[in-house]
This record gives sequence, C-alpha cells and structure tokens, in this order.
Amino acid sequence: MIDLKDLKCLSVLARHKHFARAAHECGISQPAFSMRIRRIEERLQTSIVKRGNRFQGLTEDGMMIVRHARAIMDEVEVFEQEFRYSKGDVSGALKLGVIPSAVAYASLMLIELNQAYPNIVMRIESASSLAIQQGLEDGIFDAGITYADGAPRDMLQVEPLYDEGYVLLVPAHLAPRPQGNITWTEAAAIPLCLLEPGMQNRRIIDQIFEQVDADPHVIAETSGFTSAIVLAVQGLAATVLPRVLADSMGGFDGALTLPLVEPFHERSVCLVSSNRDTGLPTVEALRAVVTKSR
Repeated sequence: MIDLKDLKCLSVLARHKHFARAAHECGISQPAFSMRIRRIEERLQTSIVKRGNRFQGLTEDGMMIVRHARAIMDEVEVFEQEFRYSKGDVSGALKLGVIPSAVAYASLMLIELNQAYPNIVMRIESASSLAIQQGLEDGIFDAGITYADGAPRDMLQVEPLYDEGYVLLVPAHLAPRPQGNITWTEAAAIPLCLLEPGMQNRRIIDQIFEQVDADPHVIAETSGFTSAIVLAVQGLAATVLPRVLADSMGGFDGALTLPLVEPFHERSVCLVSSNRDTGLPTVEALRAVVTKSR
C-alpha cells in the first residue's frame, strides 16, 4: 500500500523540481527520499521521474500521479478538520499566502480569527500574486490574499476584502508641503524606494506613473516594504505605501504620509481559495471572520 508520506514526498518533489531541496523540506535524507519515490514506482509499476544525473522532470504517468496525490492529501486534510469540527473543535494550521501590500491587513485579520477560533494557527507568508496562485494549485497555501483582477474565477473562490489606495511616505525635508495631498507627478521627482519590478504592486505603481507621463526617480528596490520604510524614516528616500499598511502602523518619526492623487487610484484586494478546498473548516472559519468584519 502506498504511504501518505510517500505521496507527500512526491508532491514536494514536483514543486521543488530538485531532490535535495525536496528531501530537506520533508526532513529526511536524500537516499531515504529517493527510496520513497522508488516505492511508489514499484507499487504502480511505472516510472514517475525521468532519470538522469539531476532532476529532469516527471513522466506523463508521474504528472497524473501527482495530481491524484494532491487530491488525496487534500481529502485527508478535509477529513481530519471535519472530524475535529464534528466534535466542536475548529482547529489546525491555516496556510495563507499574502501579497506584500496586504500583510498588515492579514495581521489584523489574524487577530479577529484568533479571537473567534483560538485553536486555528494561521501561518502568513508574503508572496507574489503569481506565487499565491501557484501555491494554491500545489497545496502550499490553503487560502490567499491577492489582487482581484488577477484571480482566475474558474479555478478559485473569490471574496472581496477592500480597495487598496496609495500614500507617499516621504522624509519631511523632501516633502513639497507638510500636509495635504501630493500628485504622482510630484512624487516622481522625489528619490524613491519601490518594490522590485517583478511584483504586482510595482507594476501597478509603474502603470500609474506612465499614465501621468512621469519618469520616477528610483534609487532603490526591495522585495518588501520594511526596507523602504526604514529609508523613508532615515530621510534617504520616499516610498509608495498601500493606505491600509500606513494606517495600521500609525505615524512615522521624521516622515510624512501624504495621500497620492491625480489620479486617485484603487485596486480591489480579495481572499481566494482553491475550489477543491470548498468546505475546509479552517478556510470557512476565515471566510466567516471576513464576512463579519465588513
């Protein structure tokens, strides 16, 4: 009989496409990991992995087996959670992938979830919108917070959360005025630290600058907002922050928060989960918290 641990190893291998990294995540040695893959092949009398000096991909049978393996593991997780739920206990780990601009919102949501369901442990991981979608497909995430316009509704359940607006966090000595609004054109002339170009938030910001025919003065790029905020507080560069992030952190010593206008721009952010996870108690608990907080 095929062991669930064997199926998990195969699923992790399909995600990492690398034996050593997959073995490390599973917490076993590479020879032991390879033995588990061999055991599935022997049981089903087929080749799962294309053989070579290094990982060269899965065979057609291998890809089909991975799909079934993930479906089986999903069913087991649903069974375990529903069993605990039938005993009056909504518990377990809830793995949430979150775009960087929504991490502050997710943290506030975690507080509400913990108050309503104290036995759920929510694990928040910052990821790009594409990584969240892939993570939902691969079973890495149970749910995600991402931009609504990039969520394929034929594959995902989508629950609107809020509209993301933008402010400029700018060192006081670089600000054109001590209060009020600031235009995107004015912001483009100030030294800026923005997220990396491959991230959806950065693409949105670049599109707005292009819309107003402005060439932003970018002096630094980062994969998260922490470095950008530090640069602003230290007086070196301004940064564009989601309004919900700026509001959650309160004031910043030595820096001003000015709403960005002309144009005023918002993007819809939503909660997403895989259609195959319909009814998963931890995800449904999160949805209940979201609905109640509106």
